[in-house]
Amino acid sequence: MYNFEIQAPSHLTSLATSGMLVSVDVNVWSATKQDRVISNEVTSSKKADANAGRFVKNLLANNPHHKDIANYRQTIYNWLNRSTYRWNNSQEYLPTVNLEDFKSEWDKHEKEFYRLVDVFCDKYDYIKSNMAFSQGDMYDEQDYPEVSEVRAKFGCRLYVSEVPTQDFRCQVSQDLADDLRLSYERQTQEIVKNVLHQQTERVIDVLESISHCCGTHEVTTKDGKTTTKKRKIYDTTIEKAKGLCRTIAQTKLCDTEDSRRLLEVAQALDNALTGIDSEKIRVSDFTRDKLKTNVDSILSKFN
Repeated sequence: MYNFEIQAPSHLTSLATSGMLVSVDVNVWSATKQDRVISNEVTSSKKADANAGRFVKNLLANNPHHKDIANYRQTIYNWLNRSTYRWNNSQEYLPTVNLEDFKSEWDKHEKEFYRLVDVFCDKYDYIKSNMAFSQGDMYDEQDYPEVSEVRAKFGCRLYVSEVPTQDFRCQVSQDLADDLRLSYERQTQEIVKNVLHQQTERVIDVLESISHCCGTHEVTTKDGKTTTKKRKIYDTTIEKAKGLCRTIAQTKLCDTEDSRRLLEVAQALDNALTGIDSEKIRVSDFTRDKLKTNVDSILSKFN
């Protein structure tokens, strides 16, 4: 038996110095309850085994205030997916350069989530009393917890941790140490490859969006004539592109041909957008045409 030091691959060290791991838990009261009495009534009337089915009551009958909270939970998860990169099944990778914007947006989402919870809890007693009519004979007041207990069933939490970079020391045989090192490196390379792939997809998406918005389309007027009209372009599209350029420029995960090409593309796009906003594009055909030409040229690098 020997004592070997398994060094973290250089890619992971770069990941650790360039970002962190985040996870978000958003808990929403399901407001459902299994009713064994009704379940037994149904299975008995159908001459079925008692375990053949079950009846679950929707205690709030799709109350809009409760649905608002559930829908906003998905809004938060959608935002998290757009703002981070996949790390594993429970954590996402957040580049350090995006931390300030991420935390600012998280604070807004957390505030809005609890605002919706407050609205629901303020109306809870009224909602509960109305359920006596909606549920009919199925209504059972014992199914409904006190409002303080209901409020505790909602939660919106952000967890942050460092990317692990510590050495791994264990007494293993040389063959096992080599296997662990190779497996560790393969996992790390796959993570880096996945982040680069997502960044590339996002760059292509924003390039295509800008190119499309800088173009024109034909419309038919009320008198039947065909005319050419400029497409609309929004501030959010331009700001999204500039933000993506900053992220790529400051998140250098590895030194490969793909990463170098992505960095060159981001720099070219950043140069093309320097001094440009949506208002200049709207009022200047020269600016619009020049930007479209530059963006189409950058897009050709992916063909």
